[in-house]
Amino acid sequence: MPERACIAVVVVNYNVRELLDQALRSLYETAEPLISEVWVVDNASTDGSVEFLEANWPQVHILSNRENWGYGRANNQGIAQSKAKYILILNPDTVVQRGALQELVEFMESRTQAGVCGPKIVSPEGRFRPECRRGFPTPLVAFSRLFGLSALLPRSRLFGKYYLTYLDPNYETQVDALSGACMMARREAAEAVGYFDEDYFLYGEDIDWCWRMKQAGWEVWYIPRASIIHVKGASMRRSSSRPDWFFFEAMRIFVRKHLRDRYPPPLLWLLDTGIHLRYFLGFLSPLFRKAGRS
Repeated sequence: MPERACIAVVVVNYNVRELLDQALRSLYETAEPLISEVWVVDNASTDGSVEFLEANWPQVHILSNRENWGYGRANNQGIAQSKAKYILILNPDTVVQRGALQELVEFMESRTQAGVCGPKIVSPEGRFRPECRRGFPTPLVAFSRLFGLSALLPRSRLFGKYYLTYLDPNYETQVDALSGACMMARREAAEAVGYFDEDYFLYGEDIDWCWRMKQAGWEVWYIPRASIIHVKGASMRRSSSRPDWFFFEAMRIFVRKHLRDRYPPPLLWLLDTGIHLRYFLGFLSPLFRKAGRS
């Protein structure tokens, strides 16, 4: 059985006060005995999130930034302040299901080489969110994702490696990477490899962290018997930024940092060109749709 009060929860918030309240309620209702501390890092919200927390959640530690420092850097603030054995990175637009954190802690207690693990993630309608278990964006994997081969041939072990769509969603397994919407890290592993890479503003820092975990010899596990609900994209809907730009920029950063010395330059140049082309096409498609309706 897991020891009591062994989880430090870190939540980065940006203008989703109501969803944050729901996430905190689900945490305390389903796993309060396991929770040692909760840190909410607010990235300059303008919806009264900080004032709401101060008035309604006195047990939560609040770090309030004067500007939006990005997801990775804000998480690092909370991780650095926390002390518990396990670190739970959790999005504010999530609902933790009963027993989920118990399952994750019990798994980590039983497998000491696991550096990080993550649950099955579903939509509010119950649909499986495939981003909760992923392959690293190597050139072939990234090409398949960027140009739709993974969607066209989801059961292919060759082209379906990004979202591991050839595996049953209920299959417990080691994976390359998890989703930063909900992932539990062993503090020993986090201290050994370092926290999130702050070069990523949004997206990519979770894959990067898992990469560094695996390079250091730690295991990364997907645990589907634990489950959370993820609304997904709530903060971005309150932002003027384009989320796809952050996604493609994160992929470029990952390639530059981790793949440059592993693959020949022409292949990486083609991948970089593909990233730019895919973003450009994604930028144009709404304009074409708007023109078609006019």
